[in-house]
Amino acid sequence: MAALLTITPGVDTMLVVRNTVAGGRRTGLLSSSGVVTGLLCWALMSAIGLTAMLAASRLAFDAVRLAGACYLLWLGLRALWTARRRAPGASEERPPAPAIGRAAFRAGLTTNLLNPKVGVFYMSLLPQFVPDGASVFWTSMLFAAVHAVESLLWLAVIVAAAGAARRALTRPAVKRRLQQVTGLAFIGFGVRLAVER
Repeated sequence: MAALLTITPGVDTMLVVRNTVAGGRRTGLLSSSGVVTGLLCWALMSAIGLTAMLAASRLAFDAVRLAGACYLLWLGLRALWTARRRAPGASEERPPAPAIGRAAFRAGLTTNLLNPKVGVFYMSLLPQFVPDGASVFWTSMLFAAVHAVESLLWLAVIVAAAGAARRALTRPAVKRRLQQVTGLAFIGFGVRLAVER
């Protein structure tokens, strides 16, 4: 189940691809680390019962859902704005590598933490596999570790593929088009999350 969830393309995958193309493999791996850290946070909240509030309280679920939708819309609009104002062939000043790395990690973490469906997954699906008599907390954390390792491996494959294609994808016209496509995709994910019931 965790493997199926891991390889299903979504916001996390798109974010890692975009950040790898924009900043290189290191940036992609830091984004992946942020995503996996978010998964582990959701797992911990689920294991101690906090994610039950998402299922029990519509207000709590909607608050996380709308915050996630706003964040995705912001990411999408920012990508479209960057693509629009950057003229093909224009040089761009890049911030120092540590700042890029922190931003990439933070983006991966924030995108994952503001997706309430991850919390519902950990709360509703994983407990069904806990054996009778086993510690719910430690078994849930073990399942989360399996999911985290699978996610890290899968996202590393995505980073390697995007990194290999980076030279072709960073040509100004292609990069601009990629920014537009990812911007529209983030906006689409954000709108879908906002209107979802």
